Amino acid sequence: MRRNNLFKTIIVVLAVVWSIVVLMPTLQLKQQQKTADSYYAEIEGNTTLTTNDVKASLASGNLELRVRDTFVDNSGKSVDDLVDDVTALVALDEEMVKNEPKSIKLGLDLQGGTYLVYEVDLPDLLENLAKDRDSSLEDAIGAVSARIATNNEDFFDVLPIVFSEAGLSLSRYFGSRGDSGADIVSELQTEAEDAVERTLEVLRNRIDQFGVSEPSITKRGARRIVIELAGIQDVERAKKIIGTTALLEFQLESEPDLLSSVLDRINLVMKKQLGREPKDSLATAEVDADTTYKMREETEVSVSEILGTADGASDGDTTVMLDQDVFQDRPFDAMLANLGFGLGVPIKNVRTVERILNSPEVREVLPDDVEFLLFSQPEKYGEQEYYRLHLVTKDPELTGNMVANAQVQIGSQLQAGQSVVGMELTGEGGKVFSRVTGANVGKRLAIVLDGKIVSIPNIQERIPSGRAQISGMANIEEAKDLAIVLRAGALPAPIEVIEERTVGPSLGQDSIEKGTYSALVGLTFVVIFMVVYYRLSGLVANIALFLNMLIMLAFLAGFHATLTLPGVAGIILTIGMAVDANVLIFERIREELRNGKTIRAAIDGGYGRAFTTILDANVTTLLTALVLYQFGTGPLRGFALTLSIGILASMFTAIVVTRIIFDYFTNKMTLKKLSI
Repeated sequence: MRRNNLFKTIIVVLAVVWSIVVLMPTLQLKQQQKTADSYYAEIEGNTTLTTNDVKASLASGNLELRVRDTFVDNSGKSVDDLVDDVTALVALDEEMVKNEPKSIKLGLDLQGGTYLVYEVDLPDLLENLAKDRDSSLEDAIGAVSARIATNNEDFFDVLPIVFSEAGLSLSRYFGSRGDSGADIVSELQTEAEDAVERTLEVLRNRIDQFGVSEPSITKRGARRIVIELAGIQDVERAKKIIGTTALLEFQLESEPDLLSSVLDRINLVMKKQLGREPKDSLATAEVDADTTYKMREETEVSVSEILGTADGASDGDTTVMLDQDVFQDRPFDAMLANLGFGLGVPIKNVRTVERILNSPEVREVLPDDVEFLLFSQPEKYGEQEYYRLHLVTKDPELTGNMVANAQVQIGSQLQAGQSVVGMELTGEGGKVFSRVTGANVGKRLAIVLDGKIVSIPNIQERIPSGRAQISGMANIEEAKDLAIVLRAGALPAPIEVIEERTVGPSLGQDSIEKGTYSALVGLTFVVIFMVVYYRLSGLVANIALFLNMLIMLAFLAGFHATLTLPGVAGIILTIGMAVDANVLIFERIREELRNGKTIRAAIDGGYGRAFTTILDANVTTLLTALVLYQFGTGPLRGFALTLSIGILASMFTAIVVTRIIFDYFTNKMTLKKLSI
């Protein structure tokens, strides 16, 4: 073997190994999904739950409770047997959650789901913002809507023109009397942009109810929001949940003594489930009182050991992080961590903790007036990320309809130069807030959006003015996010569906089967042609073709790309293009052999003379694909992505891999004739 081929060979081997490793989660996930479907069918057949309900309950951690509540004896299967299936499904779902981010994602056109395009109703928003509403305003806004529908003009470009034609002043309805028309339009545009951002925040929190692993919620243009829910075919349910009002609540954190008592009860329940003999009571047991509030020396253990069942590992064991020493006496505390100002749950433990808190046995020992809530986003402490966990009163002190406004401000005095959020309450809200803050100075008040805590500030003093300031944000972006949440108690403006599309799982599966069939047919014809026309050299090209396919799919998985039906078309096109470079090389080698050159010289000449042509052809195609990806949308981007990856992979396999194979055989064997 030539010395300069050693490095190339290492690169090829590494590429093949990397491709196989990267594609393993995709192959595992496919098998796991088949197993999960059988569990879904079993649960659906013995309860009143649908598959979508099961997925949502898996995401929220209360599937066992819902199965017990909705159990129907349709097949002679006992509720305990069905709970065993639930336990296995939860363990399997844990593994699927690990594999999904590492797998090739399928678009809605391949796996089925719901595609919705919403548009924020600007006319309705403006009527809500108006200082005075009368028939003239309604007529003018109606005229604006009619004109943009006909001429496809921008709403805010048409607004001042229509008002001027109607003899109306914008300052009569918006802004202040002395404001110019341009200033008012600019302010209204800002309000509209803010309304869209607030709507996005509300929808992102609300979509979690579907149990979709990776929903897509994106802003398109100035007014539209695109939502893709893979695997959800119930469009009406999706629209109902998306269109409802968000639930913004302010809930007091419970007393530390109550938290300690509740943790004692949960630990006692878990010890009984694990079959350990509990002491008279955990409250009087000789256990270090600070156990829960110390950072752990964490160890990774099996979920089945935590839950005390053998079923937890039935379909691929899952693990959690805990302190084994603490686990012996306080198994629930062992899964938590002290963050200095409260409890935290390592990301790895979240689903198991939720499952424990939602189990019937634990719910029985929880006081009726409190609940555990997690933060909406994880926070990093040291080397790990944790979701903060708080015990709060179940009945809210205030609700979102008592918040009049919230804006980012720059703090003064102790918070000078820091980003803070100024919150303004309604008249009724101000009175309630004054009473609540006065009675709970020194406590924390959780701001909860759709069941998830977004912030939990300290009450430093009684606030009688109806204006509060929330500090402690790390940066201005965090402050902006909190302000959006506080203003997101309801959808800021009506949204209407302008496009909806549902792809059933059978149609998606049909697309996959037809796409796979087309690819296999094309691949078969190419392989046969290359072997028949170029003989053993064609076989070398076919090896490169298969490596090209392997590397291309690995790139899709490794870079978390989404494979769509047009993407499948790009793959099929790549199959034909992949051997194009080898055709050019082989024809050049044939020319060199006809000119009387030796096999070694003919191979060198063939690759050397064909390289410029191959590079030129592939670069121009790649540039076209990049333009499609940059300026195209949806299907075009999927096609351009797979085509781009295929072009790069085919150049590597056609020029590098095949050359290594030729060099190997010409060095190891004395060839009198080249089979080409």
